[in-house]
Amino acid sequence: MSEHIIALAARMSQIKPSPTLAVNAKAKEMKAAGADILNFSVGEPDIPTPDHVCEAGKQAIDERFTRYTAVPGIPELREAIVKRFKDDHGWEYEADQVQVSCGGKHGLYNMAHALFGPGDEVLIPTPYWVSYPPIITLTGATPVLVPLEEKDDFDLTEENLKKFATSKTKGIILNSPSNPTGAVFSAKALKVVADMALAQGWVVVSDDIYDTIVYGDEPLAHILDIAPELKNQTIISNGVSKSFAMTGWRIGYTLGPKHIIAAMNKIQSQSTSNPSSIAQRAALAAVSGPQDFPVRMKESFLPRRDYIIAELTSIPGVTCVVPKGAFYVFPNLSAYFGKSYDGTVIEGSVDMSAYLLEKSFMATVPGAAFGADEFVRFSFAASMDDIKEGMKRLKVAIANLK
Repeated sequence: MSEHIIALAARMSQIKPSPTLAVNAKAKEMKAAGADILNFSVGEPDIPTPDHVCEAGKQAIDERFTRYTAVPGIPELREAIVKRFKDDHGWEYEADQVQVSCGGKHGLYNMAHALFGPGDEVLIPTPYWVSYPPIITLTGATPVLVPLEEKDDFDLTEENLKKFATSKTKGIILNSPSNPTGAVFSAKALKVVADMALAQGWVVVSDDIYDTIVYGDEPLAHILDIAPELKNQTIISNGVSKSFAMTGWRIGYTLGPKHIIAAMNKIQSQSTSNPSSIAQRAALAAVSGPQDFPVRMKESFLPRRDYIIAELTSIPGVTCVVPKGAFYVFPNLSAYFGKSYDGTVIEGSVDMSAYLLEKSFMATVPGAAFGADEFVRFSFAASMDDIKEGMKRLKVAIANLK
């Protein structure tokens, strides 16, 4: 009797697993096997979740707050998010303009499926966060990559935006500060986006997940401050993962026009129902409680950023834009492509990351995963000791390429 092989849906040929999570998993596997791995691949703070947030989670369990909640999130958390945005930005929202989801990625997925479909194009400034193109592709829409230049500090320009916008463009995704580059979009660039979005009726998706991790004295430019009239065309994605070191709690939130949030709630109701009740209580403590933790975390990252930038740019042929936010550096290592080790040629960022993991026990993420093959991403959300050792290993690895 023959066995039938069940075919996968055609859409599965269009996407790949998250490369950042894959590298992190490989690094953990090697470390568990005894290798002295330095993990610069993972996009999460190395600082523990604040005590008061953990206590709120424990209290939720003790109170048996373990049942289903409202699909878009518990009302008190949505109200706290509204208040936080009012206090921090002066932006007016109502609770039914907020959806709480199972992480920021989940909210973006809900948003994309509520808004985009076959025939639509969505502009994605590149380098991009790895999940933007697959999320758009899964809707049947087309991700359109808008290349940003290292020489421009990865800022958007009117020229490159107009080059890729068409009559099919329905939206644009902005991520500032950026993963993977740490760059921020200038007020000038955001004004260009705002003008085009208003003229063409685009939706602007502003992924602000790193907005509390901004270095320097200048406030972070935001499209809603530059063009408040764009509010009804803007979706804001955020969460507690980065700002409160809560990656594993899986709580993100999205703010936008009521009809869009309502459509997203329909999708969420048929997929995950609600986010974890316990994690929502913890997120409530984060959003409504003291806001000094993100500041202290940012201050701890700053000397690490400065050190790793100085070390990277001391390597001949390596350039690196100084990140103005987040906790990543994105050095250009392409000067060493074409060189080899043990008869193996480094042909691009995937080979470079593989070489660093195999020979130097350093986990990094190849720039190809972000649409920029000349680069490799390092997270500096690691201890200073690990960063110092990592830079030593990198210099030896680079010197060993012939």
